Amino acid sequence: MLFVADSAKQRVIEIRAKEKYGDDYFVRVGVTSGGCSGLSYNMDFDNVPKPDDQVFEDNGVKIVTDLRSVLYLFNTTLEFSGGLDGTGFSFNNPNAARTCACGESFSV
Repeated sequence: MLFVADSAKQRVIEIRAKEKYGDDYFVRVGVTSGGCSGLSYNMDFDNVPKPDDQVFEDNGVKIVTDLRSVLYLFNTTLEFSGGLDGTGFSFNNPNAARTCACGESFSV
């Protein structure tokens, strides 16, 4: 399961309205090799399902990830911060053994 914090839900709603994304759009998240800790998160809006997609819905937000990434993201919460210390989405991942200072990469 992947989770969506209230802060992330609100920001997703704002982006969807601004970009005029229809109801067929969902949040696609994934993990790729790279970054200073070995693995990096990626996130985008998409409306084209893929055969190996895993679909989750939490807090009214549909999240889709590929089968490989779900292993790294299980029980992760998508969050959003708009404060002075950084604006953007972040992943609160209980599976990450180590993260980099910027929070964009991790290792398990």
